Amino acid sequence: MCMGVYVGNVTIRVPDELKRRMEELREVNWSEVARSAFEETVQRQEMRRAADEVKAMRECSDPAWDGSAEIRRWRDASR
Repeated sequence: MCMGVYVGNVTIRVPDELKRRMEELREVNWSEVARSAFEETVQRQEMRRAADEVKAMRECSDPAWDGSAEIRRWRDASR
């Protein structure tokens, strides 16, 4: 069975004036520009969600808990 790379298709609309200006810049790969922008935005949003999840976990945790003290305790116990 062959494992292929599946590529989705996205259509975007831009104002006519922008389209005209883009057409004048034939050396630019607009698909790549869009892919890069989409990827960057997805990564930023994923990082924002992860940060929000960490923040929520911290808010629910015991404020007296000290991660560095816990690490020290484990290190000392292994000696």
